[in-house]
Amino acid sequence: MLLNLFPKLKWLLALPLLCTFLCLFSTAKAQYFDLEKSRKRVTVPFRLVRNMIIIKLKINDQGPFNFILDTGVGLMIITEPNLVDSIKLTSKRTIKIPGLGEGEDDEAYISSILKVDIPGLESYDVSAAILKKDHFNLSNYAGMPIDGLLGYEFFANLAVKINFTDSTLSVCRPQDLRPFRKSNRIPITIEQRKPYMQTKVIFPNGTKLDAKMVIDIGAGHPVSIENMIKNNGLPAKYIPANLGVGLNGPIDGFISRINEIDIGKFKVKDVLASFPEDDKQIVTSVPRDGNLGLGILKRFDVIFDYPDNLLYLKKGVLYNEPFEHDMSGLEYYSTGNFSHVVISRVEPGSAGDLTGLEKGDEIMAINFKPVAKMTLEEIDSIFKSRDGRGLLLEIYHDKRYDKVILTLKRRI
Repeated sequence: MLLNLFPKLKWLLALPLLCTFLCLFSTAKAQYFDLEKSRKRVTVPFRLVRNMIIIKLKINDQGPFNFILDTGVGLMIITEPNLVDSIKLTSKRTIKIPGLGEGEDDEAYISSILKVDIPGLESYDVSAAILKKDHFNLSNYAGMPIDGLLGYEFFANLAVKINFTDSTLSVCRPQDLRPFRKSNRIPITIEQRKPYMQTKVIFPNGTKLDAKMVIDIGAGHPVSIENMIKNNGLPAKYIPANLGVGLNGPIDGFISRINEIDIGKFKVKDVLASFPEDDKQIVTSVPRDGNLGLGILKRFDVIFDYPDNLLYLKKGVLYNEPFEHDMSGLEYYSTGNFSHVVISRVEPGSAGDLTGLEKGDEIMAINFKPVAKMTLEEIDSIFKSRDGRGLLLEIYHDKRYDKVILTLKRRI
């Protein structure tokens, strides 16, 4: 996963091809969840961690395990290889995934039918792909154990209301759905097990684009627009960026702003957007113009109703917050039982680069507070807090401790 503060995760660039490939080997039966017969509504708590919705579930009576809820995933994926032994599979078959690695690294298991337990819900004919190697390092990115991703199966048969104010999912059958008062009802399509919608994008030069977007709550960015350079060129102001890693290697691109994106009746202004440089590395089975991520969707209260091909949106408490990009230029991850924060990349020309920070440096403390007592979200928030803000960092570098002043620098 790309470990930066414009959290476009690298597995999201690899997953479109990976999921399409894996779905070819999944069971032909419908895979879905339903409420227990005595229930009309179920509340599922979640944690919002670095723009990821994380829920707990059990598999074959083992766990609980931490799974990212992700509408961009068409098949349940277990990213923690050690779960193979823990969940006591009755049978599994091995498949090769071209481009993912060499030898056993490019192999995955397709499981037999699993019993997936989320309190109040029952799973039907749900199987999973289990990677033999954790290619995505989701746990280090999140700063907590992450075992996999759950997508289409969770949404296929139910209406799912996401409330970011109290971090809960309210799940019911579509006929029992009570939408938000004064919410906007937006038609969507479900194609290749993923939701799509039409939007309008307005660029700084006034150009307008009617854009088909996949609605992807597993993507941390606000919006990503594909084929931008070829079709429209870049906005006048942008910064180069490492957007992630696909199956064929790094995805370079740019981060800029768009004047507006119209989502249903909502006109969201001055939005951060990413533009992949080489669209050939982003392989999709459904033609599209881009990707709406959680960076924009978390500003609403959201209801997904796949069976009725509908999305409901209502302004949430974060709706009017400005879109800010990281001002440190540092990418970092958590390690050592999630108590250490290590720099994995320094963006050239950024505040971190001008300060002299390097890949492999460990951040020990920020303004005298040990990072071991901070979450990665707290660190993210500090590093995009205010242009020109000075921070005192304690750094472990080359077997010694140093104190440096990092002056945040807004780049876009």
